[in-house]
Amino acid sequence: MEHNEARKLAQRDQLMTARGRLGVAVLAARAAQVSELLLAAPEIRRAACVAAYVSVGREPGTGLLLDALRAAGKRVLLPVLQPDNDLDWAAYESPASLARASRGLLEPTTPRLGVDAVAGVDAVIVPGLAVDRTGMRLGRGGGSYDRALGRVPVGTFTCVVLNEAEVLDEVPYDDHDRRVLAAVTEERLLRF
Repeated sequence: MEHNEARKLAQRDQLMTARGRLGVAVLAARAAQVSELLLAAPEIRRAACVAAYVSVGREPGTGLLLDALRAAGKRVLLPVLQPDNDLDWAAYESPASLARASRGLLEPTTPRLGVDAVAGVDAVIVPGLAVDRTGMRLGRGGGSYDRALGRVPVGTFTCVVLNEAEVLDEVPYDDHDRRVLAAVTEERLLRF
């Protein structure tokens, strides 16, 4: 277990360093490509309600995607980080409905819907640092999304947003870590 934690920490550090080297223009172009690929996916086209997140820092961008989902008439739920690292959810209306929160995050100011709201969505778009060929996702280590994904019914479309270089042969994982069904990068939508 401790050995796995050390492997996860080392891999997270490496991936965050690589993200830090990406320029603003590259990030913007990739955000547009990710948005286009996801909006074309049948699982997203069919979805009435999508849980997503607001990207921060050098994460692959989701701003365009959130507004495109709303423009397509979809209800979008965004996470609100709780003190215990669990995720509550609230509806996204527009960039103006977001406020600064802890850890540099942007969160919706709309009414909270509860931690179980994610169980009723048609698709879940999650952040991550890497994914392996089996769909095992490496997150930042807080366990927030593993808990949230544990509430999502089996078979629901779950997709991590990454850079192409973050799709790896394998990532270290523990028993509580959750797999995703897909990954989207600036190059492709990959299903596991």
